[in-house]
Amino acid sequence: MSGELRDDGEDVDLVRDQVRQIVRYKGLIAAGLVVGLAGGAFLALGGANTYAASSSVMVRAATADPFAAGATPDKGIDIGTERQSAMSTTVAEAAAKEVKQPVKKLQHCLQVTNPPNTLVLRFTCAAPDGEDAAAWVNAFTKSYLNDRESATKATIKKMVKGYQDQLDPLVKQRKDLLDQIDATTDSQVIGTLVSVQTNLLSRITELNGDISGLRALDTTPGVVIKPGAVPDAPTGPGTTLMLGLGAAVGLALGLLAAWLRLVFDPRPRSAGEVTRVMDAPVLGTLPGGRGRRGPRGRQGPAGPQPLLAEGQSTGRLAEEYRAIAFRLSHDRRFAARRRLLVVEPRGSSDTAAAVAVNLSASFAEMGKEVLLVEADLRTPSLSGRLRSADPGRPGWARTPGLAEGGWPAGLQLPVDTGEYGSFDLVPGRRVPNVARALTSGQAGRLFAEADDPGTVVVVLAPPVLSYADALALADRVEGVVVVCDPAEVRREDLARVRELVAGAGGAVLGAVLHRAPAAPGRSRFLPGRPRSGRRAAAPASARDVAPTEPFPAAPERHPVP
Repeated sequence: MSGELRDDGEDVDLVRDQVRQIVRYKGLIAAGLVVGLAGGAFLALGGANTYAASSSVMVRAATADPFAAGATPDKGIDIGTERQSAMSTTVAEAAAKEVKQPVKKLQHCLQVTNPPNTLVLRFTCAAPDGEDAAAWVNAFTKSYLNDRESATKATIKKMVKGYQDQLDPLVKQRKDLLDQIDATTDSQVIGTLVSVQTNLLSRITELNGDISGLRALDTTPGVVIKPGAVPDAPTGPGTTLMLGLGAAVGLALGLLAAWLRLVFDPRPRSAGEVTRVMDAPVLGTLPGGRGRRGPRGRQGPAGPQPLLAEGQSTGRLAEEYRAIAFRLSHDRRFAARRRLLVVEPRGSSDTAAAVAVNLSASFAEMGKEVLLVEADLRTPSLSGRLRSADPGRPGWARTPGLAEGGWPAGLQLPVDTGEYGSFDLVPGRRVPNVARALTSGQAGRLFAEADDPGTVVVVLAPPVLSYADALALADRVEGVVVVCDPAEVRREDLARVRELVAGAGGAVLGAVLHRAPAAPGRSRFLPGRPRSGRRAAAPASARDVAPTEPFPAAPERHPVP
């Protein structure tokens, strides 16, 4: 039962998250609303100059006794056929002749409907002028009734002619019989002729009755129960209602467009979606963006921001890093080995470097011995961007053996983090074979320093999907923190990172989200283009970046214990 409740709660949270994401597409929703209002205004203004007049006719059949009870001829009327007859060309031509308008114009404006279970036809005609609409609908009504009455009279006339054609021979035959009766004296012959004459007279009487009945029929085709009147106002539901309907339809279209945009967006749109894809929690979200900004926040050549968050953003950024460090320190998987690998999926490692440096500073503030290892041996730059803890020290001796010693060469540089304290940095350096250097025994002994109590090793590696360096370290530095910008990374990239890390023997402890500054002129309606696998340009060496207080040109050598 508790599992079912938990599943229902997760479904509710998922729906709530999707609704929150849909509402973020304010541009699409606003565009749909504007389109709906424009459509409603167009329909309202289009119907403002249209007037509709209507008339109603109760159709009736020709009858000899309109007050007779029971079965009446009206029950034999096919109202569907009558409706088609009312819309026929014959009726339209007669109406057009009366109002002196083109036939096609009248046929286009006419609508004939039939209320259910009635013998009533409702004629409706729309025109730019109310008087024209009333005149046209009355002309149609009159033309239909005249046409129907003419058809009834034509039928009666034809039937009367048929009866008369039968009657005339019988009348002539009777006259001949009367002449024969007058000319004969034989009583027996007279009786036979009288009998024949009687039968003829009965038939003649019957035919005369039928003819009289047809001529006595009431041929009224129908009764106008509502004549067409000049309308007082234009047709349509009105401007207010049309604008309201347009706004509702436009809002629905905007929400549909936002939902489709969300469905087909390859990027994770929320922290919950990152959690579902990575199967790991979001450790924190960095406030603001870590991009290259010039004066007044504009993009410019001012250089990268300082790596340490000390004093930035009124302390919000530094507090976020502290919160991330505390969450990691209480993670059982991290607490067991105290090794942390910080990587990004694609692009530049600048933000990952800032996360690694600030987490190292936060762990140092907790009183731990922290060693930051720069495992980015392709574009190393940390030593030129961090302050030395003791700039007055004489530095290393630049010996040939040191220059050829490779990496890590047993070097640790003290880093000043201000109010946090300090930690040691193992700087990266270019080597001929990166994979061999990262998997060497000396590198393994360096990572094993986290086995000492109270020691934390934080390793910075290049992007996972750009180079395989991080995968070479995943089995040695089991805990991995993925740094990403949800607006610049795809869901499949995050899933691929999780699969690669798990396949290499590591585990994703969580993700740190950040938001890069929006590029000028970037459309809010189009999906952001994820960064390509090619890395962004990075300084080739420490000399390319001018730090606030750089390390000495040749810092003093500290052997690895």
